[in-house]
Amino acid sequence: MGFLKSLFGGNDESPEEKKEREAARQFDVLKTDGVKALRMGQGELAVKCFTKALEIKDDLETRDYLSQAFIRLDRLSEARKQLEILAEAEPDNVHILLMMARVDYMMEDYNAMVMVCEKATLLDSENADVMFFYARAMKGQRDLVNAVAMYTKTIMLNEHFADAYLERGRLLLQMGDVEGAEEDAAHLETMAPDAEEVLLFKAEVMVAQKRQAEAIAIYDKAIEANPFCIAALKGRGALRLSIGDKEGAESDMRQLLEVDPTALDHVNGKFGG
Repeated sequence: MGFLKSLFGGNDESPEEKKEREAARQFDVLKTDGVKALRMGQGELAVKCFTKALEIKDDLETRDYLSQAFIRLDRLSEARKQLEILAEAEPDNVHILLMMARVDYMMEDYNAMVMVCEKATLLDSENADVMFFYARAMKGQRDLVNAVAMYTKTIMLNEHFADAYLERGRLLLQMGDVEGAEEDAAHLETMAPDAEEVLLFKAEVMVAQKRQAEAIAIYDKAIEANPFCIAALKGRGALRLSIGDKEGAESDMRQLLEVDPTALDHVNGKFGG
């Protein structure tokens, strides 16, 4: 009968059917407009569109978009609530759990982060991203030994995971394992020798080994690549001051203040803070 009505132009659509069709149209328009706004960086507009769309129909993809919009606006607790709804609807979705872990990390809620990572590990214990966030959660809880172990497992699962090498290396340096930190720095040099973070970490290792001249040379390289690198200017200035190069330290201080006039507001008398 429906085919015949369509074929011969008949139309006896009920008011309820018309209402449902209009609601579906409005939902599609709001969702589409929200996606466009999100892609254009208009976060507040995206939130309004997605929220209105969800008032018409509950839709998991729209909630996912809404969580992304909240994250971009730094409205993290609201993003977390949307992700919780998604995780309840799809409890075996590791991607959603990883997004929750990212948000927890941004909020520095390491207890919640550990719980999420434990769930994700039960679903996929061979996922390097899961292990990486688990390591970050352990570090946030000050469980440094287990954090190192988790970073190590991350690297075992993905030997090209540069951030895992970098964060493990910094943690080892913090724990006094300079040799282990140097090994991670060496790995990073083979992967991204000119990356700013790698250069800064390598310089920190050199300082810990009292290889001041090599550390200064690395800071020189970082500053040459990026004259606005505050960390490199602070590091080189502090190092120059420590070896008695007051003129060089003052030069770095002047350059640092040109880059960031507030950079020395909380310095404790040793230049680098």
